[in-house]
Amino acid sequence: MYRRLSGVLFPVMTILLIGALVWGYQENRDKNSVLLKAENQYQRAFHDLSYHVDRIHGEIGNTLAVNSDSTQMHRKGLMNVWRITSEAQGEINQLPLTLLPFNQTEELLSRVSQFSYQTAARDLTKSPLSDKELSNLKELYKRTGEISNNLQQVQNKVISNRLRWMDVESALATEKAAADNTIIDGFKTVDKKVSEYSELDLGPSVASVYKKRSVKQLDSKPVSQNEIRDKAAKFLGVSTSNIKVAENGTGTEWASYTATATGVGQDSRAVASLDFTQRGGNMISYNLSRDVGPRTISAGAARQKAGEFLKSKGFEEMTPVTYDEYDNMGSLTFVRSQDGVLIYPEKATVRVALDTGEVTGVQCSDYVYERNKDDKEQLPKAKMTLAEVKKHLNPEFKENYHRMAVIDNDAGERVATYEFSGRINGSNYRIYLNGNTGEEEKVEEFHQAGTSRS
Repeated sequence: MYRRLSGVLFPVMTILLIGALVWGYQENRDKNSVLLKAENQYQRAFHDLSYHVDRIHGEIGNTLAVNSDSTQMHRKGLMNVWRITSEAQGEINQLPLTLLPFNQTEELLSRVSQFSYQTAARDLTKSPLSDKELSNLKELYKRTGEISNNLQQVQNKVISNRLRWMDVESALATEKAAADNTIIDGFKTVDKKVSEYSELDLGPSVASVYKKRSVKQLDSKPVSQNEIRDKAAKFLGVSTSNIKVAENGTGTEWASYTATATGVGQDSRAVASLDFTQRGGNMISYNLSRDVGPRTISAGAARQKAGEFLKSKGFEEMTPVTYDEYDNMGSLTFVRSQDGVLIYPEKATVRVALDTGEVTGVQCSDYVYERNKDDKEQLPKAKMTLAEVKKHLNPEFKENYHRMAVIDNDAGERVATYEFSGRINGSNYRIYLNGNTGEEEKVEEFHQAGTSRS
């Protein structure tokens, strides 16, 4: 009996064993194939990064080599710096550096990119490179040269010692990076060197990109939790006993309050949360969490509900400029208007549930911070007439409407513009022309279904 049973089981077990070996071999082969592809990608990105940083150094040198009156060569060189720097930034993103400190070098490349783009984008024949900008270029030439040399040293070690990037990724992922890992140590050395550089003043157009907003920008005095509780209760129309307040970022420049309440609105199970700045107690966001049923109201009704809600909460002179839908929710962007001029930086986004028209969310941090700025700065005015500005439009552009608008340009400065909406080449566009020069400040393509005009 046992002989007969073993005679049956033996070939079965043999087949299973062979199958397991074949499966294991195929799995190992597939795994090695994936690892090989990843390794090849990392190696390519790293060597391209080293090459492009050296090219950045070279292009800055070429820009400095020509005569100070050679505006065309300055523009060409700076645009090449911007283009190559963008490629280098993309290659950094392809490397497993998310857990490895390399942010100082990334930020320097980002600033080089912004400086070169902002400088080359202006009319250098009218506003050539200043002595300060040439001095900054000389310093950037020196710094990129040092970074390039350090990266090439790492590159030579990677090639001569046949180092693998997959070992770096494994070490970073397991938090067991060896102290003598050549690649990790090399990148840390580069970043440490960059962190020791003194900060360059690359001008307001670059500084505005990296300027961080914080609650300290608000001049108002700090408010207490009890004051926030009162504000939240008034906004929600509930008793203060139903409001819980928590402080966020205590002792930091990002200090704020979050107020929460349950059983708010049309759903007794809904939970509402509101975020307030600690200085001044300005509400910067509101969110109502509840289930949304099938749609029953139109886009026009949602727009009306959102506008009425904002007005009832103290947001005056707000005009809807965009409308989108997703998952039975309507999302509308409103901007403040003053004397018929739309002020785009001062915007608020409102979310409306399309089952009942209830407002379930407001994001208004831009409105709070930018509105605060208006207390100190006068809005820019356009010097050109509508007829003068229209001459700068493409003759094939079919205008639907126009209106005055204030926007932030690429340098982060507020400018007065004429906003034109219309069609060209079969698509819908908004074109913002500078009210003083007639030049294009911004061009946006949009879908007709996702737009509204007041």
